[in-house]
Amino acid sequence: MSKLLFQEQVERWGMLEVSCQGPAEGNPFVDHHIQGVFTGEKETVKTDGFYDGDGVYKVRFMPSFEGSYCFAISADFLEKEETGSFVSLPAGEGNHGPVRVADTYHFAYEDGTRYYSIGTTCYVWDLQSDERIAQTLETLKASAFNKIRFCIFPKHYDYNLGEPRSYPYEGTPMDSSVLTKENFWGYTGKTEGNDWDFYRFNPVHFKHIEKCILALQELGIEADLIVMHPYDRWGFSQMTKEQDDFYWNYVIARFSAYRNVWWSLANEYDLMKNKTTEDWERYGAILCEKDAYRHLRSIHNCMGVYDHSRPWITHCSIQRQDIYKTSELVDEWREKYRKPIVMDEIAYEGNIQHGWGNISGEEMLRRFWEAACRGGYPGHGETYMNPDDILWWSHGGTLHGESWKRFELLHDIMCETPGNGLMPLTRGFDEICAVPQEAEGEEKPVKDYYLMYYSFMRPSFRDYYFDDETKFRVKVIDTWEMTVEDRGVFSGKFRVELPGEAYMAVQIKKEA
Repeated sequence: MSKLLFQEQVERWGMLEVSCQGPAEGNPFVDHHIQGVFTGEKETVKTDGFYDGDGVYKVRFMPSFEGSYCFAISADFLEKEETGSFVSLPAGEGNHGPVRVADTYHFAYEDGTRYYSIGTTCYVWDLQSDERIAQTLETLKASAFNKIRFCIFPKHYDYNLGEPRSYPYEGTPMDSSVLTKENFWGYTGKTEGNDWDFYRFNPVHFKHIEKCILALQELGIEADLIVMHPYDRWGFSQMTKEQDDFYWNYVIARFSAYRNVWWSLANEYDLMKNKTTEDWERYGAILCEKDAYRHLRSIHNCMGVYDHSRPWITHCSIQRQDIYKTSELVDEWREKYRKPIVMDEIAYEGNIQHGWGNISGEEMLRRFWEAACRGGYPGHGETYMNPDDILWWSHGGTLHGESWKRFELLHDIMCETPGNGLMPLTRGFDEICAVPQEAEGEEKPVKDYYLMYYSFMRPSFRDYYFDDETKFRVKVIDTWEMTVEDRGVFSGKFRVELPGEAYMAVQIKKEA
């Protein structure tokens, strides 16, 4: 009954899973516990395990180093501590480890490879049919997206009145046949008609989400998990403090050993009226205590931005604060919070009735370039009307817009940045200028690299002067048409002719 099953080899930043049989009667989620201690030459990690159904208990571990490891598994149902060992091999191709904060405002994988976030939102793509999930993954594979926000709980909202493929708890949902586009708000945040056991998880639900996380990992995409949200008709947003904490501990035990996981405590936390600041701070404390791998952590707002200066928050996940101004506020937030600014919701490209979901592809792309040139990281979403109410923003599937096709060029330009990322530089009122992020106290009068973005402005030329000696290679970028034209090398005062069209950028790079 106590024999351990595990792999003898796993790559660095891969996942070792140790499982064993145990009691299945009663409520194993509550009645029993299991944990492991994993020891290598450079680290010792203690982590909780979880019950996975059918009498199976699991403990997961992500080795951060290469070499030999040993481990010890203890559980209340084991007669004695069980031990084992395995070897952590070099990371495979495409495996750079978890993403970390780098140089205060930016990101890099743990192996030092720079990471420039190009995100999208697809709230419940993971809870759709196998066919649609496969379609979503194919769409992601053909895109520049390297991060996707999505939920663990199902979502109840306009265009989201159907049932998910599974639920996180054992029980039964309310009768959704009564829902219409006119009355769905009346069922938001309610508990009537639902019958759930909040102390008995449905492992099938979580196994499926893990399958989605792994599929994203194979594509090199970060899984930004939204742990809680207010768009709920099942009662999941109304759980008690004890039920919430039980859920958080289970989620961390299951998901934290995946290297591509990020934690978003909530989508639009400020709409969850029965949760207090003390609750959010407690969830953050649980994460800091239980997630041995220190994955990125944040919390997303609707109207009021959370206090992102809190030490448990690694980066800012922000929704636009004005119907017009979005990326323009990145400078202010960088200065205020001194953390990476991720604009996870700068409105969505689409044509639905809601003001947050009907900007043009041109405006979405403009907001992306402006956020990037101000030293932030933009996020996409798409909400085009569909006769079957299948909108990318929630369901995934295929993309119908224009902006996403143009993000690869932006990502390529971001990857050309000398150093670890961009920062804003004030040069004039009529251009957005980005330069490489400088260390504290480092202020080079003439930079090695400039990226000028002219947004909706349409200059027919621009004059530049930095000094008399430095030679710069100049490229003109049409961000919408996706062209890059090398104009040659210049020094001193020089003029760059432009087409007098919107969405142009000029890259000025010191010639080696």
